[in-house]
Amino acid sequence: MAKAFASQGDMTEKKITFDEIGEGLYAFTAEGDPNSGVIIGDDSVMIVEAQATPRLASKVIDCVRSVTDKPITHVVLTHYHAVRVLGASAFGAQNIIMSDKARSMVVERGQEDWDSEFQRFPRLFEGYESIPGLTWPSTTFSDSMTVYLGNRRIDIKHLGRAHTAGDAVIHVPDQNVMFTGDIVEDHSACYCGDGHFGDWGRTLDNIKAYDVDAIAPGRGDALVGKDAVERAVESTRDFVESTYRPAAKVAARNGTLKEAWDAVRAECDPKFADYAIYEHCLPFNVARAYDEARGIDTPRIWTAQRDLEMWEALQG
Repeated sequence: MAKAFASQGDMTEKKITFDEIGEGLYAFTAEGDPNSGVIIGDDSVMIVEAQATPRLASKVIDCVRSVTDKPITHVVLTHYHAVRVLGASAFGAQNIIMSDKARSMVVERGQEDWDSEFQRFPRLFEGYESIPGLTWPSTTFSDSMTVYLGNRRIDIKHLGRAHTAGDAVIHVPDQNVMFTGDIVEDHSACYCGDGHFGDWGRTLDNIKAYDVDAIAPGRGDALVGKDAVERAVESTRDFVESTYRPAAKVAARNGTLKEAWDAVRAECDPKFADYAIYEHCLPFNVARAYDEARGIDTPRIWTAQRDLEMWEALQG
């Protein structure tokens, strides 16, 4: 490999913030690293996203313990990616929740995703030796399910394909707050390597229909207030469309992956080059956009070997 992926050289520790975004609702964020969410009910706590390792999950637990001593009983995983799910064992929760489709993707490609992400993002796998194995849900749902933490209602829904085919969002009606996973990002690049460009915009529209007052995005700062929510949703839409359009034009004329890479960079660099993990995401995003434009609906499984082959093709 002529050049390492951008994330392989990113070993700088990120500053953690823990912001209340509604009564008893918190966003754990870390300067573009994967976010987690916390929902405090009457008698227990739900975590949204588990981090990549139990050691990293312990940082979320420390923040939870700074605001409540209620037991953590539920962990909701918005999708199957290793950096989101492999720390789940640290919480000791009885209930691990995923969509049916997300679970099927663990079956189909969970180990390959773990192996690939481990070599892409070494810093996020701090304490990897403590991972007990793939994370499996105890409960799954097809379109939606509701969990009550005492009187607090939490709706977990699949609103459409976007970042993956099995994305879930978590809505807390009493505060009109949503945890979106990586469907929405704030000043952070969307990772689209397992995404569905053609559906992503409709899924964002479905999120907008809730007219929420705050969002904890997958990466980036907590979004409090309707203006901040609108800005982040629309900047996410712009990122996804700006990635797909140029790649699709190249694919339509039977151009090469390298030509698609150049076209996407020309469109996206001026707008998004300062976004967190932009350089890391770009090669995977271009490869997936190019595939989708050529009629490949189901994203191909990423492996460490495929990462290498793709990167070599992009480097010419």
